[in-house]
Amino acid sequence: MHLESIAQLRSDLLNARFSVDTLTGLWGERADAALHRGQRVPAVRALAGPAAETPAGVLARLFVLGMPVSAEQLAAALPALGIDGAIQLGLVSLDRDGLRAALDLRPYSFVDAHGVGSWWIASDLGELTVGGALREDHVLGVGGASLTLSGLMVGTPVDSALDLGTGCGIQALHAARHATRVVATDISPRALEIAALNAELNGIRNIEFRLGSLFEPVVGERFGHIVSNPPFVITPRAEGVPSYEYRDGGMVGDALVASVIAGLAEHLEPGGIAQLLGNWEYRDGANGANGANGLDRVRDWVASTGLDAWVVEREVQDAALYSETWIRDGGTRPGPEFDRLYGAWLDDFEQRGVTSVGFGYLTLRASSQGLRRLERLDGALNGTAGGGLGVHIAETLAASDWQSARTDEELGRERLELAPDVTEERHYWPGAADPTVMTLRQGGGFGRSVRLSTGLAALVGACDGELSVRAIIAAIAQLLEVDTAALSTDLLPSIRELVTTGFLRPLS
Repeated sequence: MHLESIAQLRSDLLNARFSVDTLTGLWGERADAALHRGQRVPAVRALAGPAAETPAGVLARLFVLGMPVSAEQLAAALPALGIDGAIQLGLVSLDRDGLRAALDLRPYSFVDAHGVGSWWIASDLGELTVGGALREDHVLGVGGASLTLSGLMVGTPVDSALDLGTGCGIQALHAARHATRVVATDISPRALEIAALNAELNGIRNIEFRLGSLFEPVVGERFGHIVSNPPFVITPRAEGVPSYEYRDGGMVGDALVASVIAGLAEHLEPGGIAQLLGNWEYRDGANGANGANGLDRVRDWVASTGLDAWVVEREVQDAALYSETWIRDGGTRPGPEFDRLYGAWLDDFEQRGVTSVGFGYLTLRASSQGLRRLERLDGALNGTAGGGLGVHIAETLAASDWQSARTDEELGRERLELAPDVTEERHYWPGAADPTVMTLRQGGGFGRSVRLSTGLAALVGACDGELSVRAIIAAIAQLLEVDTAALSTDLLPSIRELVTTGFLRPLS
């Protein structure tokens, strides 16, 4: 690795103020949103005049928009690195139109449990620049799935973390903020080379990069935190169908995700947490296909590990839409080749009786708390102020442990308070004195909503930390003229759920 050249590049990027805020200022929020949709025309139109000739403007045109720049322009934008240094690092190449980007290089900003941060991330050129199908060893940059997983990441300090299938290294960089050391693995030498460039460019030196498939590079090792955005896309294993290293695991159906889950237990330290994304198949049982469907399949996978598990399914796509999505993701546009691949994908699904595919997040933990939670959540993701969903997930695990460690008698002695992000909605028939529907809504986290019975609404309204749960239930029972023991039996499971999901918080 050319350490001196990378240091010069870092200096030039800093001096050019090559940041998310600078680029948004150059072309505006609407053009920025269009870029996230894979459309560069608004940004190209907006980036004109003197702004286009500034160092940040030149770098934006070259590395983000995929436009050629002159030798004079690049030399002025990268004075320390120079054109020869940029070519040596594999950042640019020379053609008849001038200098063109050989890699995508763009700023990236974020907020996690440790505060605000910003990096520069290099990756292979996307379809927007290439203008066609991607190479099979394409190294993906920071996409939607990457942002999802990094936002979910629990930031609890650990001695060691593992990023399984690191790609451009983005998850390893995030893990390096709370782990003393990080091991990042990938089957792609090219991915490891780019990931190492990104780590050095951003001054992060506690990551070790290893070549190999899945857990092969870490046999016999255990970690306090494992994160993985594995190549979970369900792609036909057929002749003539491209297999992209960044997304296709080389196994039939959803076997890759099942394999990753199966290997977690022997690589987690006691109390260690694993977080990953995944796809799972829904099958109709046709053509001899068997086995449970969707989340039930995932339930079977995690049950065999003995790990605590919390699985959230965020979306289900029918087989046709799923095929279209991922064929386009590879850069193939509608036409004869698209139709050929479409047929191969649908044939593959039909052979296994697959009707749709689920997508979601998995959090697994090496503990004996007995957590086994599988659910579908399709509401807005709001996170928690100051750290996103990673903070919420850590809080949920802690809350689940807290309530499960207490008997009903012990829980009754506790005092609870309503979380500050919770609101209540009441709906009435016109002229009615009593509400017909009462709903609690969560402003943060997964944005949950919970329907309330009369008794539960009264209990939640009284949870201000002054009275114990038992005292509140006794008062409600007297008011409603019902048996206290029966009301307690009815409400306690709901109270445990509201504590786990963050609607109610214990004072102790």
